[in-house]
Amino acid sequence: MKRLPAGIWALGFGSLFMDMSSELVHGLLPLFMVSVLHTSVLTVGIVEGVAEATAAILKVFSGAISDRFQHRKSLVVLGYGLSAATKPFFPLAGSVAMVFGARFLDRVGKGIRGAPRDALVADLVPESQRGAAYGLRQALDSVGAVLGPLLAVALMFWLADLRAAMWVAVVPAVIAVTLLATVIREPERAPAEERPPMALSNARLLPRAFWGVVALGGLFTLARFSEAFLVLRAEDVGVPLAWVPAVMVCMNVFYAGAAYPAGAAADSASPRSFLLAGLVLLVLGDLVLALAPSIPGVFVGTGLWGLHLALTQGLLSKLVADSAPPALRGTAFGVFNLVLGVALLLASGIAGALWSTWGPAATFGCGAVLAGLAAAIVLLRR
Repeated sequence: MKRLPAGIWALGFGSLFMDMSSELVHGLLPLFMVSVLHTSVLTVGIVEGVAEATAAILKVFSGAISDRFQHRKSLVVLGYGLSAATKPFFPLAGSVAMVFGARFLDRVGKGIRGAPRDALVADLVPESQRGAAYGLRQALDSVGAVLGPLLAVALMFWLADLRAAMWVAVVPAVIAVTLLATVIREPERAPAEERPPMALSNARLLPRAFWGVVALGGLFTLARFSEAFLVLRAEDVGVPLAWVPAVMVCMNVFYAGAAYPAGAAADSASPRSFLLAGLVLLVLGDLVLALAPSIPGVFVGTGLWGLHLALTQGLLSKLVADSAPPALRGTAFGVFNLVLGVALLLASGIAGALWSTWGPAATFGCGAVLAGLAAAIVLLRR
């Protein structure tokens, strides 16, 4: 297999360090909100859903801007920089409003960088390597998601203080921004007359195949709510407080280990088989989490979630890149992520309401039903 360019590795390691920072915070944040700030699980679901939806909406605008001006790297660095700047506000928070504000700005940064970064990956590699490139970036991103909660566990044992542990997240965030700003080199820009105007109406020019991928991605996201509920399920079944972040470690070990091989295989295999396998894994994971209320059950279910993500997320990004015209690639990723963000807002709100009303088994049981319906649709339609 031909080597991937240095820019892909830089994007991957930038994601690694930023995700290490973010997951250190987010692995502790649901517990911080519930046990320190005394908020409800429904509030946690709403905060998570609104934050992710904000990021998704901004990706539409940043994607269109990157298509027009062809400065994808500048937007990527700006977005990562804003996320890094929010990290001190989480340990300083004395209210849910401050947590919400910091989480909101953090996701604004994600929204600014998301679509330009995904489009930049496709710009840097030929079509025959896109699955491998997206798989590698997401694998390294998941390695950071493993290291972040591991660091959170170690800090909780060492410091036994949620606020002090979250302060450490500032360091890897600064490393990520520095790496991206100094290593990435953008490909040659298209002439100004060949660039599309900066208008959201450009979305109407995207082909039918792209909209099929969008519908598929939205359906997948409705079947899978925020990972914050995995953390809360771990606490619910009796995982000691200091070990709760290990749940995210478990999920991301499986995600990181399988994402690159799955992405590389997707360059030459049928997408449907990977999508169906991923949904079957999600159904099994949700059923385990709903019906096996024990510590081993939580870790088994979480591992299945990780494998589901590895088989589907890089593939969906590849399908977006393959189905969108190069001149509208940023816009395409922006629209795609907008739909996913709205779906995640709905899914997280429903999950929080089900948990508050009928308990965690209802939340994960509903997820299993939705994933099964998505699998049936993938099986029956092209």
